Amino acid sequence: MGMAGVQENGHGEMGLSDFPLGSKNKYKRMDSEFTDDDDQYQLERRKKSTRKYVFGCAVFASLNNVLLGYDVGVMSGAILFIQQDLKITEVQQEVLVGVLSIISLIGSLAGGRTSDAIGRKWTMGFAAVIFQIGAAVMTIAPSFEILMVGRILAGVGIGFGVMIAPVYIAEISPTIARGSLTSFPEIFINLGILLGYVSNYAFSGLSAHISWRVMLAVGVLPSVFIGVALFIIPESPRWLVLQNRVEEARLVLLKTNENDSEVEERLAEIQQAAGTADTDKPVWRELLSPSPALRRMLITGIGIQCFQQITGIDATVYYSPAIFKAAGIEDESKLLAATVAVGVSKTAFILIAIILIDKVGRKPLLYVSTIGMTTCLLGVGITLLLMKEGSISIALAILFVCGNVAFFSVGIGPVCWVLTSEIFPLRLRAQASGLGAVGNRMCSGLIAMSFLSVSRAITVGGTFLIFSVISALSIAFVYKHVPETKGKSLEQIELLFQDEYSFQGGEVQLGDVEHLVQK
Repeated sequence: MGMAGVQENGHGEMGLSDFPLGSKNKYKRMDSEFTDDDDQYQLERRKKSTRKYVFGCAVFASLNNVLLGYDVGVMSGAILFIQQDLKITEVQQEVLVGVLSIISLIGSLAGGRTSDAIGRKWTMGFAAVIFQIGAAVMTIAPSFEILMVGRILAGVGIGFGVMIAPVYIAEISPTIARGSLTSFPEIFINLGILLGYVSNYAFSGLSAHISWRVMLAVGVLPSVFIGVALFIIPESPRWLVLQNRVEEARLVLLKTNENDSEVEERLAEIQQAAGTADTDKPVWRELLSPSPALRRMLITGIGIQCFQQITGIDATVYYSPAIFKAAGIEDESKLLAATVAVGVSKTAFILIAIILIDKVGRKPLLYVSTIGMTTCLLGVGITLLLMKEGSISIALAILFVCGNVAFFSVGIGPVCWVLTSEIFPLRLRAQASGLGAVGNRMCSGLIAMSFLSVSRAITVGGTFLIFSVISALSIAFVYKHVPETKGKSLEQIELLFQDEYSFQGGEVQLGDVEHLVQK
């Protein structure tokens, strides 16, 4: 009977004949399904954990940029009270406002070399310390001369900070999210500007001697959070590979990428890029006598950084009270309230860029941005030149100024930092990005230090007409010199510049803007 039962079952083993054929296999399949579900759950859990970790690293790395933004925003109002308290001239006002950008190029130049020596992470900490010292000196300054000393120190710290943050974020970010994450420094610049405007408004009721000191002192607070961040965020894996610390780089990549195969692939690419570098040739010699491919990278990187500033964005932010005064607003509190609207516009619209930059690409956003800015700058110029002071001219001036900063934030504001952190080879990235930041800060300083003098010579409206012409030229520059880098690894982007014609005319043409608008 027992044997018959076994034969009927068709098994080659002893068992209960009442169980149907394949019952054991059935339960194996259920176990397998449970295992697959568990693997999928663990994969999703790792993805969420990785995204949160990289997001946190990008936020902490961007805190230095709050310092730059806060200084830009707060100085637009603080300068009114500094002038009353220290009795400085108009030329001294221009120098005080513009010197930070000019001096910051020293930090940007030194930042590349410093970050190659001590690492990306600790360079950010060094930047915060220098800025803190400068801010403290400015807060207690009894004279214009001491105020300038603090301003110079703050400028050096900001120079270090603004060049290293995008490089660090680009080097730790996964390819699929690199654009939006590398835009974070620009978000924090805008957040800092908005906080500066709010600080102006909040402390404007204090005496002229106290108000500007409190406004500047508040700018020290973000540096405290930067100190905490240094013990949380990792070092850049690409810098670690350059230091032959490959295992440490692998551990960082495991935290910042969603699957192990991608980690090994990315690590191999980084090692190959580091291994093919000409280590016998000094970096600065290579930058001063570049190959054709590197020359194209430098034109793109430095060019887009300069166009970001020579279209007058910092002058618009620094001197927005003067612009609105030219339109007809006279009350100081109303002037400061109008500048808050500028800060809100600039900060809110950067969120659009963050959402779209990795979906539609860098180039369509640049087209929308530069075309929109050109239109708004032309509108400001025509309004101030042709319309009489009154409620209509005030409304149009506020509308066009807010529109200008909004279009800036949608495209060229964040995208220029994304591009300069993406396009350069690994060995040259930090110092080449530093050159781009130097161009940016130099143009910012020249515009800020000359705006009042030029406006007095040809009127504020005439100055904005010049800005609109320069902005129109930036459209042509984007068309000819900027390739699309969306969805490519840093090592793949490097190959785009090897062939002179690989990106001329671009993968993304002006017609793609229609696709963006439809989205």
